[in-house]
Amino acid sequence: MLDFSTRTHLLLALTLPSIVLSVAAAAVNTHGAVPPAQAVVDAADMDILEHRNLAIPVQGIKAKELRDNFEEGRGKRRHDAIDIVAPRGTPVLAAGDGRIAKLFTSAAGGLTIYQFDADERFTYYYAHLDRYAEGIKAGVPVKRGDVIGYVGTTGNAPKNTPHLHFAIFRLGPEKQWWKGIALNPYPVLARQ
Repeated sequence: MLDFSTRTHLLLALTLPSIVLSVAAAAVNTHGAVPPAQAVVDAADMDILEHRNLAIPVQGIKAKELRDNFEEGRGKRRHDAIDIVAPRGTPVLAAGDGRIAKLFTSAAGGLTIYQFDADERFTYYYAHLDRYAEGIKAGVPVKRGDVIGYVGTTGNAPKNTPHLHFAIFRLGPEKQWWKGIALNPYPVLARQ
């Protein structure tokens, strides 16, 4: 007889596509609070993102250099993003077409950009920026590959480890720039 944990894992493996398992996520609020409601990202979201051919959002970084640290712990919470290490001042690129929804400064993320995709289905979140690119402000349309900022260590990033904290989340019907369901960007970006 299989124990409960083994049965549960087997049942999940048989009933859910592996892509859903790899991106199952809690609803998150990027201000640091985790709402109690849990959600699972559906495979259609990942399929949409994969077909958008998103750019790796740090200039000069190749897919093989990315590391999947989405599931890693950060204190009492899950990371829900990937960190892309690069020298301070390296250009940060718009991952896809859309518009800048919000420029924001927080204790955790430092200088950040929230970018809505063209359909306003997803937010691309860029954190720990050293500075914004010239002309970047809320409402500005951007195209995939446009320079929107520069890698830094603002917020709670270690001062000796410049990197881009990059997250993707699916927006809710309210289209609140700070709130959504986290999706792991690694599988989408690593396929390039």
